[in-house]
Amino acid sequence: MSGPVDLLQQLVRIPSVNPDNAPGTDRTGEEALALFLKGWLEPLGATVVVEEIKPGRPNLIARFAPLDGRPRILLGPHLDTVGVEGMIIDPFAAEIRDGRIWGRGASDTKGPMAAMLWGLRENAAALKDATIATDFVAFMGEESGQWGSKNFARDHGRDYAFAIVGEPTSLNIVYTTKGSLWTTLRATGKAAHSSQPQRGENAVMKLARGLDVLIREMETTLATFGHPVLGPSTINVGVIRGGSRPNIVPDCAEAEIDIRITPSLRDAGGALKLITETIARLGLPLEIVEPHENPPMELPADHEFISRIRAVRPACEPVGAPWFSDAAHLSSAGLPSVCMGPGSIDQAHTCDEFISIAELEEGAAFFSDLVRSLG
Repeated sequence: MSGPVDLLQQLVRIPSVNPDNAPGTDRTGEEALALFLKGWLEPLGATVVVEEIKPGRPNLIARFAPLDGRPRILLGPHLDTVGVEGMIIDPFAAEIRDGRIWGRGASDTKGPMAAMLWGLRENAAALKDATIATDFVAFMGEESGQWGSKNFARDHGRDYAFAIVGEPTSLNIVYTTKGSLWTTLRATGKAAHSSQPQRGENAVMKLARGLDVLIREMETTLATFGHPVLGPSTINVGVIRGGSRPNIVPDCAEAEIDIRITPSLRDAGGALKLITETIARLGLPLEIVEPHENPPMELPADHEFISRIRAVRPACEPVGAPWFSDAAHLSSAGLPSVCMGPGSIDQAHTCDEFISIAELEEGAAFFSDLVRSLG
């Protein structure tokens, strides 16, 4: 095999596991992959900057044309992958079998990355003088706090007219996504011996009763914040913990929740505002701890650059997605963005992640045609 297939195998074989949230390996961080990309892009004529965001965890910015005022877009996958714990295949072997490339990141999102890179390689000779400049930007930390895209949007977003963020979308154009609020809800009580529970205050029961009331109220309210493509805002309780022994009345209990945010909920003040006001109004014994809210994304389906994409590949459909990506932070900062790439989101984060060779090659051909069309 050669071309984008060989390139993707090289990318998968460089572990770039996000070190947060149970990576399942000590081969973490984005630096090695960023340095490989630097060495791959510079011979094509790119000026490459490896910009450290956290220690050992950089963004990569590759420019083929100077910042001279011409319109410019970016192709922007993320460098990191989710963890590898529980995988039933070798996550870094990049084995070819059954017409597929297997391994962590093959779908999310090194497959789209390889397709973008190959499209740039195929047009390298023309990129410097293109009417619309095309840069390649690879973000760190997408699978946790999205620090890479946030920092990039703040420091460089003004230089760009449009961004295509690399995600496995089956080459459809994801132009709207939900945002998210992740937070912990905490209830506190008083410890006591379980033989005399009346001397204590059971935090687990306070949390359970409070959550029951809260979730019922929030589900009803969130259903009113709908979207014609994305559906309603939603809430999920994903983790509950509390107590240490059955013979101790627990003095602390916590639940981790996930609220998915539609544009209309964002416009009404956001999920954190809503849940804070709901807890206060109902008088619930719950404390909000370490909230992290990400914005939804919505771009007009007839945006100029979406129309350009569809002119290159009429089969592309503008679609919505319930998941979250770097594109939302870029868009929130004023840089119009969509998500697009070969492969299926159904394979992202799975125990046997893969992308089909046919999809990868179709994606490489599309990005080659797209970059050529901007010349």
